[in-house]
Amino acid sequence: MKVERKQSVVLVPYLLQGHLTPMLQLGSILHSQGFSVIVAHTQYNSPNYSNHPQFVFHSMDDGLKGFDMSFPSVKSIHCMNESCKAPLRNYLFRMMEEEGDQLACIIYDNVMFFVDDVATQLKLPSIVLRTFSAACMNSMVTIFQQPEKYFPFEDSQLLDPLPELHPLRFKDVPIHVINNTVPEPVLDFYKRINDIGSSVATIWNTMQDLENSMLLRLQKHYKVPFFPIGPFPKMVPLASSTSILEEDNSCIEWLDRQTPNSVLYVSLGSLVRIDEKELIETAWGLANSEQPFLWVIRPGSVPGFQCAEALPDGYEKMVGERGRIVKWAPQKQVLAHPAIAGFFTHCGWNSTLESICEEVPMICRPILADQLVNARYLTQIYKIGFELEVMERTVIEKTIRKLMLSEEGKDVKKRVVDMKQNIVAGMQIEGTSHKNLKDLVDFISALPSRLPPPTLVVGAIMSSNHTPSKCITGS
Repeated sequence: MKVERKQSVVLVPYLLQGHLTPMLQLGSILHSQGFSVIVAHTQYNSPNYSNHPQFVFHSMDDGLKGFDMSFPSVKSIHCMNESCKAPLRNYLFRMMEEEGDQLACIIYDNVMFFVDDVATQLKLPSIVLRTFSAACMNSMVTIFQQPEKYFPFEDSQLLDPLPELHPLRFKDVPIHVINNTVPEPVLDFYKRINDIGSSVATIWNTMQDLENSMLLRLQKHYKVPFFPIGPFPKMVPLASSTSILEEDNSCIEWLDRQTPNSVLYVSLGSLVRIDEKELIETAWGLANSEQPFLWVIRPGSVPGFQCAEALPDGYEKMVGERGRIVKWAPQKQVLAHPAIAGFFTHCGWNSTLESICEEVPMICRPILADQLVNARYLTQIYKIGFELEVMERTVIEKTIRKLMLSEEGKDVKKRVVDMKQNIVAGMQIEGTSHKNLKDLVDFISALPSRLPPPTLVVGAIMSSNHTPSKCITGS
């Protein structure tokens, strides 16, 4: 499976943690197969270089000064795409002059859609990385083919099934909806990130055995080779931290003192926000469940508060040793710990895969985007989690106890163990993920021979060497 010579691949991740993590994991996977890996990244949320000494990093001017990127807007993402275009193009052109056909291809996150324009100008092959599930992608493609079939909808339809998209309901639409419809600029944005342009293939952080029917359906739509080589967390040969936030490793020592299979891990990820009321309801639900818990309250996740000061007075003293609250945790290490019995999660795709890979059943609290689709599949199709429909303390308490203590919870645990075994089988030498990785390596290795020499694009570069227009900052 190793490539015969040191070819280079350039990776262009999107700046959010949930997108940066799988791209860096993909880099480690490709590096293990003999490729040199260059990561061209935004200045905002720059990865920690010291965690990845095997990579070459290049920082691009992203034009995001003045934007609030704690929760990016469509305007800020368009500005970033425009601002990064010239820096990446010029960097790649210099690299092509120095390395020639050793620069095999550029792999980019679909949110970084400007890369397709750059790759086309430079006559470089490009490959899209999808960082979310095929089920989520299929729902978006289906909706965009006939948006008038889905929007606008009435409040009374929220629990009605989405046409052609079982088991999803109107409330599970993975698109930013305002007043039960999607504004035209938002619709155009989603169409843009779903368009692969001139890209020659798509890499998926999923498993063929898990989402085969969805992948086949999408491949008929996109008509390029698909390489589902997930789950990235387990395909990475040597895991290193990809976290942008500082991880509190002291929680591992606390877990070491807990009984095996007894602790509920609570984390809503690196992006979502909840209001103070939901935090209070969650706090009392956890306390009243009488189950040990490790709770991540990320600074800024509750507007107006930095971390645990939003909790009821005396809360931490009341729960005592039974509960541990941290600002951020080493999640993969936490989920792999023998003390963990369940995961109260937002159902981001990285968290979902990490939980399945460690045989941890879930309590699903989706908030936005692909989380809504993932939660529905976890609870209705795979049946390895329970969904929280109402964020009220008695409902939270009962759901926790159902997962941790009931026969129904044991059934959910058994199903996630079985799912993990299927994933392990796919990673073996004869398994689908292993075979797809081999095919991907062969595919990338063959790409340079299909291209004209890089000297043919000199005119295009020189004529396009301009300073990008300034972006107007705002929300």
